[in-house]
Amino acid sequence: MRLSDFDFDLPDDLIATRPARPRSSARLLVAEGCRITDAVVSDLPDWLRPGDRLVLNDTKVIPARLSGTRHRDGNAARVEATLLEPKADGTWGALLKPLKKVHDGEEILFSDALSAVVEGRGDGQARLRFNLAGEDFDAALADAGAMPLPPYIAAKRAADAQDREDYQTVWAKHQGAVAAPTASLHFDDALLDALRDRGVAFTHVTLHVGAGTFLPVKVDDIADHKMHAEWGEVGAEAAAEIMETIRAGGRIIPVGTTALRLIETAATAPREIAAWTGETDIFITPGFRFRVADALMTNFHLPKSTLMMLVSAFLGTDEIRRVYGHAIAERYRFFSYGDASLLLPGSEDGDRMRNADTNDA
Repeated sequence: MRLSDFDFDLPDDLIATRPARPRSSARLLVAEGCRITDAVVSDLPDWLRPGDRLVLNDTKVIPARLSGTRHRDGNAARVEATLLEPKADGTWGALLKPLKKVHDGEEILFSDALSAVVEGRGDGQARLRFNLAGEDFDAALADAGAMPLPPYIAAKRAADAQDREDYQTVWAKHQGAVAAPTASLHFDDALLDALRDRGVAFTHVTLHVGAGTFLPVKVDDIADHKMHAEWGEVGAEAAAEIMETIRAGGRIIPVGTTALRLIETAATAPREIAAWTGETDIFITPGFRFRVADALMTNFHLPKSTLMMLVSAFLGTDEIRRVYGHAIAERYRFFSYGDASLLLPGSEDGDRMRNADTNDA
């Protein structure tokens, strides 16, 4: 397939720069096959059944944007850094601006407590060795860093203190992401309680979302695209919970494309999953056979992005075009701080009809 197959025109004013408040007041487009219904995220329990299981990514976004200075020959110059991932040797991969004007061996001062030495450059990145490690590094980074907002938001406004709360899920636990699993940003404690009351179960997995999630696809034939790798883990308990739900006839519903990519990586056969840890570069495009996920909650994605390819694979290319056409016509808010969708493939036969298992609608 061609990259142009996943393009669409999006009015600039539909790109959300702040989230809905409260979180669960965001709009929710429910796509049951060809049927589209406009709802609100707080309605989510009405669309799920007792025995369904939501799979949640519990990665925690670090304040990965840093502004510092480097000194050379008595002159100071500004350097902007975006941390990407920790390396096995204790250094961090990072994007630096301007990369070409920073030399190996130079020190960058980010705050009175935090500095780093450039230990190498290549492939558009630098390796930084910080002066602190462990909890001392985490504390200094929290003081000096800013949340790494996506480029389409950062182009409109700078990150501020409110983003430290807004760009983090309420269940964030394992630090390491430089982008949020954004479908999860719609959940608050009230919604989680309502889902528990409905009989919906939760399983936590971890995928540390990398900056590569924002990289554009630069090839015309999507088969030539190389996905970035991200570290993830499906623990033994998580795999067992998912298998228990599958055997009981419940649906597995990842919240976000990150959780979906991870459980499909860990799948061992149709309707089978096992504990898994490692880096995944799974690339899901139309024709992919999903082995674990039955439905998907996700935000609205960038044109010509790998995530547009993923949702097209999940619901169907023609169906996704209808969904996105409806979302634009009804002025849903797009991207990381935007509204959500619930994709329920093959729903025309009534299997996934709203509250189909009860008469309490």
